[in-house]
Amino acid sequence: MKIALTIAGSDPTGGAGLQADLKVFRAFGIHGLSVVSAITAQNTEGVDSIFPVIKDFLEKQLHVLLSDIRPNAIKVGMLFSSEAVEVVANIMKKYALSNLIIDPVTVSSSGASLAENGTLDALREKLFPLSKVITPNIYEASVLAGIPIEGKTDMEKAAKILKVMGPEVIVITGGHLEEIALDLYYNGEFHTVEGEKLEGEYHGTGCTFSAALAALLALGYNPLESVKRAKEFTNIAIKKAYHPGKGMGLLSL
Repeated sequence: MKIALTIAGSDPTGGAGLQADLKVFRAFGIHGLSVVSAITAQNTEGVDSIFPVIKDFLEKQLHVLLSDIRPNAIKVGMLFSSEAVEVVANIMKKYALSNLIIDPVTVSSSGASLAENGTLDALREKLFPLSKVITPNIYEASVLAGIPIEGKTDMEKAAKILKVMGPEVIVITGGHLEEIALDLYYNGEFHTVEGEKLEGEYHGTGCTFSAALAALLALGYNPLESVKRAKEFTNIAIKKAYHPGKGMGLLSL
């Protein structure tokens, strides 16, 4: 059985973070490993507070796990601090790991900040050069590239800027565009992956997409095919979403 590791925050709703990632891995027949980067207090209405795992224990979790089991792909979600980014970068190099997918989480669906100052700079400098694919949404890509994004042309400009930072593939997810759900894939050449624009507010769409991408890469699919299949998987999960709480819908994983 193929193996994927998620390094992410804990979401008690099960709709995002490592809980959602593990559900996605299982849906693809992948054995899921998990390392907790932060503990959150949240519900479907939003994030109340975050308690980041200290640097030494984050490192301990990774060392103990990876000394025993080698994953075929790694998905990185919320890393709250530059110290956490440095730990993950050092581990990636120490164990010569491949198929690193980075979902550069900065703000939750409800608008809460999920990274302290300096974290994005550390991501750009230390983890992007080690990554197979990064999957920012339009807002995250705008912040990382330092330009406003209002449409496909701006997405292409941002992708070129982000490519210089080292990732093999850039995928800017365009679910926040008004007209269409368009994802832009860039590895030196542009490809667009279009999908149906679905109404409503949903929790964990970015986590689901990036975890599905990690699972598909672990299974041996190439990056472009993985992106197409991950988008299809995410869209189906959104269409089957349900509302156990008062706020955003949770995807059916």
